[in-house]
Amino acid sequence: MFLHLFPKTIRAHKTAKRNDRSSSEMAKFTKHIFICMNQREAGHPRGCCDPTGQGELQRLFKVRLAERGIKLVRANKSGCLDQCELGPNVVVYPESVWYGGVKPEDVDEIIESHIVGDKPVERLRIPDEILNTTHKKKG
Repeated sequence: MFLHLFPKTIRAHKTAKRNDRSSSEMAKFTKHIFICMNQREAGHPRGCCDPTGQGELQRLFKVRLAERGIKLVRANKSGCLDQCELGPNVVVYPESVWYGGVKPEDVDEIIESHIVGDKPVERLRIPDEILNTTHKKKG
């Protein structure tokens, strides 16, 4: 009705909508690193991936990725990944590569070899044959 009185406002609104659309089309993450932060009481038979409750591994992944300027890889906090006996656990997607027994000193190697070089760190990899089996009773 009165739109002809505000042509600049209408143009600005259309431009803003166009800009919103382009920001939603930002580059997607190329990889996600999930770091288990599950806690259990000391001495639990299944172990604990984050015994201090400080999230040291996840924080270290984030810091090291930022230091290298790697922006399209996300280091995510995760709840229990159910591989507790093999922990601390880290899984990298979209490749679905599972790592066990990860220590702070392993973070740089995982980033360099797997995240940057697309070559998983075999010495830390949880073999597919035992993935999801360690907590099940045999018999």
